[in-house]
Amino acid sequence: MADDDQTEEGAAAADAASPKTKRKLIIMAAAAVVLFGALGGGGWFFFLRGHGEKHAEAAPPKPPVFLDVPDILVNLANLPGERIQYLKVKVTLEVKDQPLVETIKPTIPRVTDLFQTYLRELRPSDLNGSVGLFRLKEELTRRVNAAISPSQVNAVLFKEIIVQ
Repeated sequence: MADDDQTEEGAAAADAASPKTKRKLIIMAAAAVVLFGALGGGGWFFFLRGHGEKHAEAAPPKPPVFLDVPDILVNLANLPGERIQYLKVKVTLEVKDQPLVETIKPTIPRVTDLFQTYLRELRPSDLNGSVGLFRLKEELTRRVNAAISPSQVNAVLFKEIIVQ
């Protein structure tokens, strides 16, 4: 009889656990379906959506326009008693487009004046090496942009630099 009691209790426990197990199984299956649906929708959204559409192609960028500045010849700043040295610079301005060149042309005398006053303050040691030339280029670009504001120059390009 004791065996019959234990069997009945085990069967009752199994029947009681069965609805809980079924409920967990249904919840896990529903979660899996939702998860796979979300992954499929996300994959479609990021990878497959819009592949049939044609995108408008961007126009190729316009080449820059170059504007020559008159040659500049200045004497460099030296200490008293040192040999006088001269700097000759040929510069070109890189501009975005042709209409901007037409707005800059009337200001070329101002640009030349700014270049000359700055270059006369330089010492020969300021122009040594590529770092010196890079600083010179950056400073000339800054001064040109200040002179032609609100227009902008992309870069100042050296055609020739001679220190004598």
